[in-house]
Amino acid sequence: MHGIDNIFAMEHQYFKRDISWLSFNYRVLLEADDDTLPLYERINFISIYSSNLEEFYKIRVADHRAIATGATCSDEEDVQDAIRLVEDINHEVNRQMLERIRIYEQKIIPALRRAHIVFYQTPDVEPEHREFLKRFFHEEIFPYLAPVPISRDRVVSFLRDNRLYLAARMKPKGPDGVLDSMPFEYFVMKLPYTKVPRFIQLPSIGRDYYLMYIEDIIKANLADIFPGYVVDSSYCIKISRDADILIDDTAGTPAIIEQVKTKVKKRKIGKVCRFVYERAMPSDFLQALTDAYGIHHHELVPGDKHLNMEDLRHLPNPSPALLSAREPQPMKLSCLDGRESIFNYVAQHDLLLYYPYHSFEHFIHMLYEAVHDPAVREIMLTQYRVAENSSVINTLIAAAQNGKRVTVFVELKARFDEENNLATAEMMKASGINIIYSIPGLKVHAKVALILRRDARNHRLTSYAYIGTGNFNEKTAMLYADCGMYTCNPVIVNDLHNLFRTLCGKQSPVFHRLLVARFNLIPELNRLIDREIELAKNGYGGRIILKMNALQDPVMIDRLYEASKAGVNIDLIVRGICCLIPGQEYSRNIRVTRIVDTFLEHARVWYFGNGGKSKLFIGSPDWMRRNLYRRIEAVTPVLDPTLKQELIDMLTIQLADRRKACFVDGQLHNVWKSSNPQKEIHRAQYDFYTYLKKKQEDTSDSTSL
Repeated sequence: MHGIDNIFAMEHQYFKRDISWLSFNYRVLLEADDDTLPLYERINFISIYSSNLEEFYKIRVADHRAIATGATCSDEEDVQDAIRLVEDINHEVNRQMLERIRIYEQKIIPALRRAHIVFYQTPDVEPEHREFLKRFFHEEIFPYLAPVPISRDRVVSFLRDNRLYLAARMKPKGPDGVLDSMPFEYFVMKLPYTKVPRFIQLPSIGRDYYLMYIEDIIKANLADIFPGYVVDSSYCIKISRDADILIDDTAGTPAIIEQVKTKVKKRKIGKVCRFVYERAMPSDFLQALTDAYGIHHHELVPGDKHLNMEDLRHLPNPSPALLSAREPQPMKLSCLDGRESIFNYVAQHDLLLYYPYHSFEHFIHMLYEAVHDPAVREIMLTQYRVAENSSVINTLIAAAQNGKRVTVFVELKARFDEENNLATAEMMKASGINIIYSIPGLKVHAKVALILRRDARNHRLTSYAYIGTGNFNEKTAMLYADCGMYTCNPVIVNDLHNLFRTLCGKQSPVFHRLLVARFNLIPELNRLIDREIELAKNGYGGRIILKMNALQDPVMIDRLYEASKAGVNIDLIVRGICCLIPGQEYSRNIRVTRIVDTFLEHARVWYFGNGGKSKLFIGSPDWMRRNLYRRIEAVTPVLDPTLKQELIDMLTIQLADRRKACFVDGQLHNVWKSSNPQKEIHRAQYDFYTYLKKKQEDTSDSTSL
């Protein structure tokens, strides 16, 4: 059993949000410890773990540090709480770092060696490689190195965000060797792996392939960089800087656009929130660096001998014997192939697609059909995160050029996608698409599209709505497990039209079936929970299953506690943050399942038993304060009995997972559902793919008959 240390106190029946997130990220790291996974998939999970942690420090920890230093808060109690939280975070990250080192050094590196890949971890190499490395260093690396001397008394170089630097200390040579009487001198140089790859493949020897970090090559040749010195030691360092930017969206669209253009650039020069260093660095060496760069003690985070492990996703695989993971390949439904009309199909049946098991090309196909259908007058869509060179955007541009009225709501405040969203918005606007930008005080997170059709007399024809759980991004649709519903239900279509008119500024909309955050979502959730409480109290067995990415809102957590105390049987499938504490007297009927596997579980699916007449919903929001109260989110009921059963089957398959599913217990431990999960066969993502594939085959067989 693995988990968070018991030092973390629980407050008011909720886990701390950031400590819960660390529990999730630790579960990601445990995938690298799974010997049954393909080796490079395990390596990639170390990369994902490290990348997640980098963003966590740049956003969440940076915010806590600002409070802890009094920069954004003057309340002494809040300052002390922030100081303690940062200490707790660093304590847990340090504990996890030791586990990451164990997995990497004792599991991954030996496994590579058994596969005849020797991944050098120090500057020491086989004699056969010394001449190659000497030549490679001087020809490919040395021209890009620019050592800079540092000390407390001189102006030091600026350390860029998330870039790797090598710090070296040395003493000058005298006629008789090193001048021991002289103080150490310190130099810092940026690793040039924008010019040279981080990982270098060396010549093979016999059956063995060889890889090496670029910093180890530099360390092996430091004497050539500093010919007048005797090098004492060298270690890598990196800085993480505050990447959160505050956009004042009350000043109107032109001001928002200008802020995005200017403030995004400031991410690279934000305040230091983490100074990571090789943990083997001597204390006096570290002190010299912190003095020179003005680093505070609470910003220090020890790392492994190699930093920036997120780069491992680029580790070359020179061995043809090491195959990549055999991931499920997206299916194209026979009923929606290139010869058939999606409009005609959805006019007869609601359609629910599950990505990446189903192909996202079906959504592109629907847009293409809208481009060429004379009856389509208008296309409306929300953009939160889209792929570069997006097929979705290109198709919308084609629609506008074909005479359709196209309206796209672009959320400029989507973190880390601000620049891409602005660039695509400007491209769409230049092509004749009507662009609506961010709403003051809100983010629009809904994943919705609407296709409106009219006849020659302007009478409404069958129109189509799409409500999904994931972004309109064909690249992430290959990685994220999401779902989306296509429907021509006139009530849902009209509700969605009202939502888009709301985004355009219309006031006081009415929604009849669609649930929209900040309008009717919370009242309906309360009504649904009340119904299950009533059933349980009357002996009819209330039942709730909620699948989402994060559960943090204390108001909704309290409602679940209330339902549990009333006897409602509750299963939560929460991938990431879960502030609800299971296993307590007030939560005795609640179980929390966490699934981490090949694909990122991203769908939001809610089931309410309703006394045997189940109600199911899919949509964009997690149960976090920001989603429920400060964003525009859209949730649709799933009304078709066949599609409802599909969702129930999916939830059942996920709850039955014994391979990649953990319980999250009352101490934030990731508790495997099986005593030996690596030998279990029930693996939800692959089982659900098999389930969908069989349905596809059964449908094809019945059609052919």
